[in-house]
Amino acid sequence: MGRRTLVRLAHSEHPIAAPLSDARVDDMLTRTTRGRRRVLDLGCGDGTWLLRALRHDPGLTAVGVDTSDVGFEKTMREAALVGLADRLTLVQGDVRRFMADAPFDAVLSVGAAYAYGGLEPTLEAARGHLAADGLLLLGDCFWPVPPTAAVLEGLGGASPDEYLTLPDTVDLVTRHGWVTVYGHVSTQEEWDDYEWSWTGAPARWAVENPDHPEAGEVLAAVEAHRDGWLRGYRGGLGFVTLVLHPGRAAVAAR
Repeated sequence: MGRRTLVRLAHSEHPIAAPLSDARVDDMLTRTTRGRRRVLDLGCGDGTWLLRALRHDPGLTAVGVDTSDVGFEKTMREAALVGLADRLTLVQGDVRRFMADAPFDAVLSVGAAYAYGGLEPTLEAARGHLAADGLLLLGDCFWPVPPTAAVLEGLGGASPDEYLTLPDTVDLVTRHGWVTVYGHVSTQEEWDDYEWSWTGAPARWAVENPDHPEAGEVLAAVEAHRDGWLRGYRGGLGFVTLVLHPGRAAVAAR
């Protein structure tokens, strides 16, 4: 089974590929992009974050970059249906090599730090794309408590240094010169809704399409993921979304 098939199915009922409720997504976008002109999403997935932002702000244009183009076609069709396609550009490519001709007023990187190899290089990359008075919406996992062997195994053999604690995550951001102006820690309800959707949608597809050649493999992958979550990292993995200002150096330069 291709990873593309599983990802497409897993996010079909929870298009935001992060444990945030719809209301919280709207709130975080309002705090980051409202009233701005250009927004960039580094590791945009299928572009859903950007489509949501465009729906709320008629003066905004958006660019998304991701190594995979899974979901791009669907998102662009949705954008065309509501008259937003001319304000949305989705680019398949390596975010580390993406170049723009001008800085952006807002940058998003939610659950995509892996594309840069960690949180620190993600922060540096975002700064390189952001205007001096812009804002960064950053989302990443953290350890709410020291990870147990079951948590690490449930995450596919993660290492204890994969993430930091919440205080250490915010400290790292601060050491890199950013100022945290708002934050949200995903609730257990948000996590559960995300994971039940992630596993439930592919499972439903598999049982409704039993003759499809990938049905059995999809169901097995879903059951393995759900087992890793329920027996492993449920309650042992946190997710924080931060609204960040580029900091004192940027302020002084203005």
